[in-house]
Amino acid sequence: MKIVYFYQYFSTPNGSWGTRVYEFASQWVKEGHEVTVVTSVYSKSDLKAVRFLETQWFEGIQVKIINVQIDNKQPILKRIGSFLQYALMSCYYAIRLPADIVIASSGPITVGLPGLAARYLRGRKLVFEARDLWPEGAIELGIIRNKRIQRLAYWFEKKCYNASSLIVALSSGMRDHIVQKHHHPFVIDVTNAANIDMFSTPASFPVDKGLIPDKYAIYTGNIGKVNNSSWLLEAAAILKQKGRSDIKILLIGEGQQREQLEQSAAERGIDNFIRWGLIPKHELVAFIQNALVSLVPLHGTPVLDTSSPNKFFESLAAGVPVIQNTNGWMKTFLEETQTGLTLSPNDPEALANALIDWDAHPEKVRAMGQRALTVARQEFDKTVLADKMLKALIQVHQSK
Repeated sequence: MKIVYFYQYFSTPNGSWGTRVYEFASQWVKEGHEVTVVTSVYSKSDLKAVRFLETQWFEGIQVKIINVQIDNKQPILKRIGSFLQYALMSCYYAIRLPADIVIASSGPITVGLPGLAARYLRGRKLVFEARDLWPEGAIELGIIRNKRIQRLAYWFEKKCYNASSLIVALSSGMRDHIVQKHHHPFVIDVTNAANIDMFSTPASFPVDKGLIPDKYAIYTGNIGKVNNSSWLLEAAAILKQKGRSDIKILLIGEGQQREQLEQSAAERGIDNFIRWGLIPKHELVAFIQNALVSLVPLHGTPVLDTSSPNKFFESLAAGVPVIQNTNGWMKTFLEETQTGLTLSPNDPEALANALIDWDAHPEKVRAMGQRALTVARQEFDKTVLADKMLKALIQVHQSK
């Protein structure tokens, strides 16, 4: 098959972002399929481009780069402009590139534009990959307040789903929501994957970073409101108040609230709250493997209960238990597999107390970590999930 994959945030393991599309596409190439990814330049990716339109190759994947810069710290209007610029330029590739299957991977929802162009102007079979529930998320978080824009957003969402031969949701919660709301006949869930070999192979722990193995909780990713980053700062403050500043909370990433949290920590003397910038995925492994726990916080809102964050799967693959604070499928998963804990997103003291308890019971943490790696091998291996999605794509390709 010839597969064209529209995804705005493509990255390899040399970047500091999720590698789902890279992992899946490289696996499909090995099985004899032709894959072209159309992407932009994301600040957390390792992609660089000189020309406005540029072609590069990674592991047999042809990557068409539209040199539009995307950064989570951009003002909202600039980000929207970047999304639209990428979407409109992608329509050129949607029309010109040969394809049996076209995948539009959202968010942002504007990636649906090249998907619809390929479907209606060239008769391609469209697969819509829902990485989050949009526009519900933007409306619940207060990002979209105008009622007319909300109606337009819901119309466009419905248009994308109706035009698709297959919808791929990144969690069971998203899948159930889409089935119940849109009654689409072919919806599957393919979660984010983990590179088991990379994250389970012991990595050398740097001794010059001021950290002690098993004495810190780690968070990796965007630092912002949606990610409930202030919860982590307040938990660090409570640890310090309890005389347990030996337990650190380490954030590795960038985002809108980075400077604000750093300034607050400095002014309040919270020296067990540590913030590092972006580091490549392959260097991140050692810090996850040696953490007491991996933190997966999100803002307390129903739509985020369906989230499928990369850090969740990578932590399990590293054999590290997870503390998170949504009430959806991740909570159920951690309870059933006994690989972590769910806490309230509004209770930083509960997080501080949990870290103190886990620090005092290393055997319990070790057992949770061992179960985490076992279940990650069974359910979240990148090869297994890439094959699951490929089988669905082949089914679409062979259907009339």
